[in-house]
Amino acid sequence: SICLGFCCVISYLSCRSSIQFKAAFHLSGGYSLPVSDDEAGQRLDRFLQKHLKGVPFGLLQKLMRKGQIRVNSGRVKAATRLVAGQSVRIPPMEERKIEEKKKIGERDAQMMRDMVIYDDGYIIALNKPPGLATQGGTNVAKHVDGLLDVLVKEDGVRPRLVHRLDKDTSGLLLLARSSKVAKEMGRVFLSREIQKIYWALTVPAPEMNEGEIRAPIMKSGGEGFEKMVVDEEGQSAITLFDIIERAHKQAAFVAFWPRTGRTHQIRVHAAHMGCPIMGDGKYGGQEAFVDGMQHSRRVHLHAHSIKFKHPITGKQIELSAPLADDLVKSWKNFGFDPYTEIVPFQDIKKF
Repeated sequence: SICLGFCCVISYLSCRSSIQFKAAFHLSGGYSLPVSDDEAGQRLDRFLQKHLKGVPFGLLQKLMRKGQIRVNSGRVKAATRLVAGQSVRIPPMEERKIEEKKKIGERDAQMMRDMVIYDDGYIIALNKPPGLATQGGTNVAKHVDGLLDVLVKEDGVRPRLVHRLDKDTSGLLLLARSSKVAKEMGRVFLSREIQKIYWALTVPAPEMNEGEIRAPIMKSGGEGFEKMVVDEEGQSAITLFDIIERAHKQAAFVAFWPRTGRTHQIRVHAAHMGCPIMGDGKYGGQEAFVDGMQHSRRVHLHAHSIKFKHPITGKQIELSAPLADDLVKSWKNFGFDPYTEIVPFQDIKKF
């Protein structure tokens, strides 16, 4: 009904968040969404996706093309950047069902709070456990992005992901507490003014103690088994590696430093040099598994440390996350020190 729909919209606007609601709405005059300070600079289509979750994106695109979605009464394009204080008018829409957001249970909320290892009011660092996806997708019921409401402070602004980690990769994951910080951190990542060190076990051990892998990467494969491959037509990809410990030729404790940010880059490059990451059957096949030894079956890759200049305060930030318990066991099985204080890439002074 019109009354029910109007009440739901008023309730939604009062929250000023991305909270989804369950309602059937058909408003004769439409309604408006104000642009907050934190949303300044955001694209119109992203703004609409955030506030109208459940409404098909194809419908939103159609309404924008026809000029039925307006900003301060003017026609705009999907890529239009919004300004704080503007008003985005949503036209009347036919009855559509919008799914109600699932409430976050206390167990998941506590897990999310326990993951926080750094928070300066601008940037949050999590130590993500293995098995937890960064974002949603097919058959993904729980993910970091879906739990970010737990970290909302008094200002009501929801933190944003700065980058991603694979589901099985544990370790440091950065969040931004505002769109401004997220944008600045994006620039830091793109400029490569950041050092991200990953710890991994490779099987077998690389022949060289250190080196650089330069191999372009592109997406390949059909639906259901999409993967990245080394191909001369792919995007440039560079990864540095430095061996911390060896178990003869059988395995090695290796530090990886990806200088570019391609999907699955470290996993692809490790397999490309003939030393896949232990447990990575997707890129290493059966050679990625060691028989006769009790260890975790997941990809043995951990985002261990990160170093960068804070885009807001200008301070040098250095963060690290300890290995997950299952990886500690695997490290010890090979006689490697999971708590080593060895610093790799000492000969590289600039990044």
